[in-house]
Amino acid sequence: MSIDWKKMEVAIFQQAKKGNHQCGDSYFYTETENEFICALADGLGSGDYAKESSRSVIDTIQQNAQAPVEQIIKCSNKNLHGKRGAVLGILKIDFSKKEFTFSSIGNIGVMTITADEKKQRIIPNAGYLAGYASPYKTTTEKLKPNMRFFMFSDGVTDRDLHQPFFSNRKVSEITKSFAYMTESSRTDDTTLIAMRYTGDED
Repeated sequence: MSIDWKKMEVAIFQQAKKGNHQCGDSYFYTETENEFICALADGLGSGDYAKESSRSVIDTIQQNAQAPVEQIIKCSNKNLHGKRGAVLGILKIDFSKKEFTFSSIGNIGVMTITADEKKQRIIPNAGYLAGYASPYKTTTEKLKPNMRFFMFSDGVTDRDLHQPFFSNRKVSEITKSFAYMTESSRTDDTTLIAMRYTGDED
């Protein structure tokens, strides 16, 4: 599935672990005139209870999408009290400031690639969201033209991330190539969200 936004291109691959009818990962993204937000949550374990937790996080993020990232994480954590728990990756882009803020908690991966192919893998916060108060680090950096962002659950391996198709500027081609190249080796719930900033293009 791919959708072209005004300033962001987004493409997504998602598939449940073999033998499960439902993927335990949930995601959300939206773009407004001033900003873009994307989040990926992975419920602990797999199946229906994992989906319940990840869906709870994403529902909370949808309801609080205008808030700062730190506040979004705090609300998501609070609403998981009594549930199984979840890990989370969240990215928020401020188009007017040309900045992006991100946070990764647990095994949700975040990676950026600049137009000159410089890769940066984000170091995640340890732990997971489960309703207990804990500080989580967020980072803000400068947004660059044609920057690509990737958010992924643990079905995407380090070896996958080094495949040459991640250099493709068309995010829809990246997710198609990933689906084809990893079809026979998928043993976890898998979600890959590929995004590209196009707002500085003529």
